[in-house]
Amino acid sequence: MNTTPTPSSTGQPDPAADALAAWSPSIRPPVLAPSDVSYVIEDTAIGRMLLARNASGALIASTFLVAPEDEDVALTRIAAKVSPRVLRQPRELDEARRQLEDFLTGRTKGFTLHTDLALASDFQRVVLPRLASSVGYGTRATYGELAARVDRPKAARAVGAALGANPLCVVLPCHRVVASSGALTGYAGGLAAKRFLLDLEAGHPAA
Repeated sequence: MNTTPTPSSTGQPDPAADALAAWSPSIRPPVLAPSDVSYVIEDTAIGRMLLARNASGALIASTFLVAPEDEDVALTRIAAKVSPRVLRQPRELDEARRQLEDFLTGRTKGFTLHTDLALASDFQRVVLPRLASSVGYGTRATYGELAARVDRPKAARAVGAALGANPLCVVLPCHRVVASSGALTGYAGGLAAKRFLLDLEAGHPAA
């Protein structure tokens, strides 16, 4: 241990500087335990998104934030449907953030995240799993085709509404569903985001 006094600017020992150098604060920033719901705001290649997971670690939201009020709307919905204990805890979403980035850069073609459709309607709980299991990476389906796959062949419009409110965008790939003409139609993140994703999966990623 060096006990030589620290010289001051005048060359004299400076006890105050020595005391300050040896000071080790006993107060540390609190380490918060995971809340019922942890979330993070992430700026991605296709826009700003809110990612949220529940206490078990399952992803419950990957939602686009397009308008300034969208964050409040999303958090209010999560608080009402899952738990009011919602905290911004980015570290809890590290794995989801990493997988999303890998997907958007083309390093991976899918997700291994555990998901929970707590924010979905009953009809969405039928449509979204069927979408994920039947419309693979690089392929497309029409709203009518997906409606037929859930045994509701006349419910193309309802399927469109269900996909439009998809609480797990990108992870559950509603971007792979297009109009019967093949045209790109509405997407929560905007048509530019939908085009980005389809081009990526077609092997033509944006420069």
